[in-house]
Amino acid sequence: MNASTTWTLAHRAAKMNPSVIREILKVTERPGIISFAGGLPSPRTFPVAEFEAACAKVLTDDPQGALQYAASEGYAPLREMVAAQLSAQSAAAGVPWAIDPAQVLITTGSQQGLDLIAKILIDEGSKVLVESPTYLGAIMAFTPMEPNVVSVESNEGGVDLADLKAKADGARFMYVLPNFQNPTGRSMDEAHRAELSRTAAALGLPILEDNPYGDLWFDQAPPAPLTARNPEGGVYLGSFSKVLAPGLRMGFLVAPKALYPKLLQAKQAADLHSPTFNQRMIYEVMQNGFLDRHVPTIRALYKAQRDAMLESLAQHFPASGDADKDLTWNTPAGGMFLWARLPKGMNAVDLLPTAVDKGVAFVPGAPFYAGAADTRTMRLSFVTPSVEEIHRGVAALAQAIQQHRGA
Repeated sequence: MNASTTWTLAHRAAKMNPSVIREILKVTERPGIISFAGGLPSPRTFPVAEFEAACAKVLTDDPQGALQYAASEGYAPLREMVAAQLSAQSAAAGVPWAIDPAQVLITTGSQQGLDLIAKILIDEGSKVLVESPTYLGAIMAFTPMEPNVVSVESNEGGVDLADLKAKADGARFMYVLPNFQNPTGRSMDEAHRAELSRTAAALGLPILEDNPYGDLWFDQAPPAPLTARNPEGGVYLGSFSKVLAPGLRMGFLVAPKALYPKLLQAKQAADLHSPTFNQRMIYEVMQNGFLDRHVPTIRALYKAQRDAMLESLAQHFPASGDADKDLTWNTPAGGMFLWARLPKGMNAVDLLPTAVDKGVAFVPGAPFYAGAADTRTMRLSFVTPSVEEIHRGVAALAQAIQQHRGA
């Protein structure tokens, strides 16, 4: 009889916890549930025909190269395309940013970029600054490195600069999502970006800028990236998931040349390189200005669905003028999310089971806070349900709130 085996976990493994959102998404698999929970792009936006053609071309032109191991940095033509497009967007926004393709690292989703940054910049006890609230996936990526994650007060305009100055001493970096933030949908305006960039540079505080949603604007393109204003003081993360297809798991980062070698070494240790075939397909699909034609169709769809949610919320939750008694919400200018706040005395985590019983799901806001959480908040995603489902889902949410408040 064999002796039993004991597995001894690293102490950092105790810091790893399941994603609250992923657990909630399991609930939404129940038949009939209308989900405002997932941060999933609408499948209606996936350019299937273009990927079918790209797949055939890649396998015809260089099948051996597409199916072989490749450079850890990523497919060179794709890196060049990313550098050129991002430089052009920043210049069009009024802030020239000359990106060398040698600064671009292709990642397995932008989530891997967060993991690589955590591995090379965070020691046990390192101070890391985040917005309040912030992206849950970033907290999950940073936590195994055992940092001291400190929330900086934030509002619709962005990071509170006075609070940032008070907390910046000794911080390794500040993590921000300036465009249509997950979870709140808020964006920083030009004046705030300029002041944040100046403040961070004066403090010697690096900025980790995450921008998966920046192309999903509805009426006006967002201001230039923070990283463009101080390229040596920032790392920029981008994604192909929201404009092409998330299942390919393709993202990228742009890093200062002084930092790039260590990020590359961390990438090599993680997965050698991102899938060669997927990189080549994305490059082929993006040829000839495809995104300039494709992304506007995504914006139009998401704007219509945002408008449907705003209309339905206004119908079912008329304002009384008392924020303590009302459900309140913002009006995002792009992206995928709307941020709502329940009446005083209610808790979004407690509300969720009642909402699911009524046939609708959302994500409670509490997990998005690194510090003290506002338990009245919740994230509503408007991009995956149809307009008709949005109206039915908001009606169900109203019933759940009424029932929960009465109880």
